[in-house]
Amino acid sequence: MVDAGLKTYNAKKGEIDRKWYLVDASGVVLGKLATEIAKIIRGKNKPIFTPNVDCGDYVVVINAEKIKVSGKKLQDKKYYRHSGYIGNMKTETLGEKLKRKPEEVIRIAVKGMLPHNKLNRAVIKKLKVYKGSKHPHEAQKPEKLDI
Repeated sequence: MVDAGLKTYNAKKGEIDRKWYLVDASGVVLGKLATEIAKIIRGKNKPIFTPNVDCGDYVVVINAEKIKVSGKKLQDKKYYRHSGYIGNMKTETLGEKLKRKPEEVIRIAVKGMLPHNKLNRAVIKKLKVYKGSKHPHEAQKPEKLDI
């Protein structure tokens, strides 16, 4: 016997209210930062969360070069990329990648914590990562978020 008054709610695209959040990555551990950001851009912090609908908020991350990692990850953790040509696999440690492109380190960590499906591409676009403390999203009036 199912009660007719209790129905499952599904969020629709038009009724989603998106907010902007500002996260300062200074001194925050990379994994903790990535999990919190993944929750917010996916929309799991909202009561209207629907897994097959993009109902998340925008997140602006500043001071990406000042993240912390535990252990010897700066030397041991490696990032790989391949152009598709024979013998053209490039390897880079976390320390080298932080010096060259610190924004990419956070983006890769968050992307790995999102589900690997078609919705992933739409969700990851709501993440904006910047090296320093300046960002071009002042007009959106992002709320400060403590992690």
